[in-house]
Amino acid sequence: MAEYYLAVDIGASSGRHILGHLEDGRIVLEEVYRFENGMEKKDGHLCWNLPRLFHEIKEGLKACRAAGKIPKSMGIDTWAVDYVLLDGEDRILGNTYGYRDGRTKGMDKEVYKIIPEDALYARTGIQKQMFNTIYQLMAVKTQEPENMEKAEWLLMLPDYFHFLLTGNKLSEYTNATSTQLVSPETKQWDYELIERLGYKPSVFRPLHMPGTVVGSFSKEVEEEVGFTCEVVMPATHDTASAVISVPALTDDCLYISSGTWSLMGIENDRAICSPESRERNFTNEGGYEYRFRYLKNIMGLWMIQSVRHELGDKYSFAQLCDMAEAESDFPSRVDVNDDAFLAPDNMTEAIKAYCRKHGWREPETTGQIAAVIYQSLAESYAETVREIEALTGRTFPAINIVGGGSNAAYLNQLTADKSGRCVYAGPGEATAIGNLAVQMLKDGKFEGLAQVRACIYDSFGVKKYEAR
Repeated sequence: MAEYYLAVDIGASSGRHILGHLEDGRIVLEEVYRFENGMEKKDGHLCWNLPRLFHEIKEGLKACRAAGKIPKSMGIDTWAVDYVLLDGEDRILGNTYGYRDGRTKGMDKEVYKIIPEDALYARTGIQKQMFNTIYQLMAVKTQEPENMEKAEWLLMLPDYFHFLLTGNKLSEYTNATSTQLVSPETKQWDYELIERLGYKPSVFRPLHMPGTVVGSFSKEVEEEVGFTCEVVMPATHDTASAVISVPALTDDCLYISSGTWSLMGIENDRAICSPESRERNFTNEGGYEYRFRYLKNIMGLWMIQSVRHELGDKYSFAQLCDMAEAESDFPSRVDVNDDAFLAPDNMTEAIKAYCRKHGWREPETTGQIAAVIYQSLAESYAETVREIEALTGRTFPAINIVGGGSNAAYLNQLTADKSGRCVYAGPGEATAIGNLAVQMLKDGKFEGLAQVRACIYDSFGVKKYEAR
């Protein structure tokens, strides 16, 4: 009988339940459930609907039961930075804001009154992004101080879902580092920093490594879904899980975890907190076994996803790639990391407005819009390669692209061409595979990360793109 493990991988636009098992030395995946996700407007803010998401988590568990494939263990990963504050009776205080909500505007200045930006980076190694939890909590402190006062626990979203399943509240390391409140030296919360900022230190509980057992399902959950199993912390930050599954990740290979965001970087055994690193907006996020994911956040496929939605989803991503390729000579470019593209009312109009403002030819057709996005993304990747090499003093002849974006053959080829590097693409289900890998490691199926990555390469392979 196969032993199944379940990865619940929830992204900003969709979630999936993916079962994994070993067969003839290879990892075999099976998607058993999928659901939509997205921020919802509530009280004029962008928020997450956590009751609905937890309902979908349980529906996916029921789908495992219906398929007769009961997992030995399961774990949940999500995006980073978003959290809940719980009171003494485990009720959520206030709204569960999404990271694209605008309430953090100006909160960076409030933080820097207490600790200067350069000192904050030197202390945490985390890049400035206006949605980082450190700025979200400053918004709570200034706009909803009563919720900060009432709070007894802070849980990142995957930790909260694990709590709803088991009744146990544990905080996982990789996602916590995205808050900009964790020390890269101690690998725990920076309590001195937290106190200086006027946040409530007691709500930040000790951090645990991926592979930690949270517990088994509560009786209520067991009765509802029809079985119980062990809940094991994966690397709950989806990018940390994705990086675990990068099959060609050697010391001279860069990675891009490509989805709504593109996270591009290397694995390091130490954080790089230099002024030059801060100026180039690189970050040192926590990884499996205390590796550091030294990377840059790049806007990623969010832009083309938004344009596709604005067109009523009538084109597939493959069709949009083909349209872009047909317009490959279109000259206009945008800075994909410009705040104008973070949460515009209309992405197509935002791209056109950017081109007008910066003297570029305004794209008119869908193919031209797609060409601007893909060409600009590939150029951003190429520039990031040069930055990483300058900051580390090393050379990287190859890039391994994992995640949904690894299926975009046109973008992969553009990346190879513009960077002059060999590109390896795959696997597409990187985050779920990394989630499952931690569970299998915890269960003794593999001796270590190198063995897991070799198995992932054998199981899923990669496609190679040479620079032209």
